[in-house]
Amino acid sequence: MTTFPTEKYPSAAAYGRAYFAELSRVAAAIDLHSLEQVAACLGSAYQRQAAVFVCGNGGSAALANQMVCDHMKSMQTDAAVKARLISLVSTIETLTAIANDISYDDVFAYQLKTLAQPGDLLLTYSASGESENVVRAIDWAVNNQLEAIAITGFEGGRAANTATLNVHVPADNYGVIEDLFQSISHILVHSLRMAEMPAELVAARKF
Repeated sequence: MTTFPTEKYPSAAAYGRAYFAELSRVAAAIDLHSLEQVAACLGSAYQRQAAVFVCGNGGSAALANQMVCDHMKSMQTDAAVKARLISLVSTIETLTAIANDISYDDVFAYQLKTLAQPGDLLLTYSASGESENVVRAIDWAVNNQLEAIAITGFEGGRAANTATLNVHVPADNYGVIEDLFQSISHILVHSLRMAEMPAELVAARKF
């Protein structure tokens, strides 16, 4: 993994050329076998209507919420699969109550203890893989009969090492990492939707 950027660029256009080149380089380095494993795990959860809990911090929180929107809605378009996704970051009242009264480190694990059942699935986004609340959620999941998927950047951290499955983005630039996190989410929902669609409808629909 190389650091990006390593120099000051003179303009947005110059940085843009370098950024898009870095985005392409890192995308090509993602392990597609791990992506296939995650797709199979997620597809199985959707088919058996298990609850899929998603979470992250900062930009990764936004990605978690976007995943709920994309996957829950799109999987019912021509595919007729009811994806039961629940964001653990969408209710600020719950988050702040847990953070204030217990600990921010427990905002996700506490919700899982309340809502999750064996056979459900947790999917987390964390650039560093070291966010304590994400790591605690993964720990709780794997110790309570949930599969845990970690989408990570940088070195992967404890999240990558603890989760059942990991898709790793080998980069240290937050923008590149989060762009590819979003791409991974789109690839997952598009491929899972296509798998359930009649072949003749693929070209006729928007993805």
